[in-house]
Amino acid sequence: MEHNVEYYIKTPLKKDEILKLKAGDTVYISGEIFTARDEAHIRAIEYMEERKQLPVEFNRGVVYHCGPLMKKKNDEWKAVSAGPTTSARMNKLMPKILERVEVIGTIGKGGMSDEVMKALKGKGVYFAYTGGAGALAAQKIKKVKGLYWEDLGMPEAVWVFEVENFGPLIVGIDAHGNSLYAEIDRKIEENYRRIVGN
Repeated sequence: MEHNVEYYIKTPLKKDEILKLKAGDTVYISGEIFTARDEAHIRAIEYMEERKQLPVEFNRGVVYHCGPLMKKKNDEWKAVSAGPTTSARMNKLMPKILERVEVIGTIGKGGMSDEVMKALKGKGVYFAYTGGAGALAAQKIKKVKGLYWEDLGMPEAVWVFEVENFGPLIVGIDAHGNSLYAEIDRKIEENYRRIVGN
């Protein structure tokens, strides 16, 4: 098993930094990240197609598949819990966004489709974050910098967070077409064949 490297990166993302990451590496992110789930992806694609100004910048940005639980205190929003959402929900939508960016980072859980993996090549990375770590994630959020598309409801709205050493994130899919998920599937298949004797 090759040595996995630990990286600390800042937003906005730099292409060379994203290209040096390999599946299995550990990454901590500082700077701005923003949440987007299915509804926000659908609306973002509509905005892109209509050439309307988006409230957030996908290019060089970090999109977090997350429906946070937020609380308002003295006119300020605070994250109570901000764990990852299952990324597969965005499988059909992500490639349309990836066509329109030069470099991008995505955080979520459970991996994404082969189509997304191909679309990430040369430009993006999928970071896996542990499910069930919502309270831990909330601690890494230093400030809520923005809230957009509130009409979608709290979990579906776009929240802009300032984070410090957000992670640990594992590079689940790198920009070179390597995927930890594909590797796991391959090992399961190998073990299955060995046991069944095919």
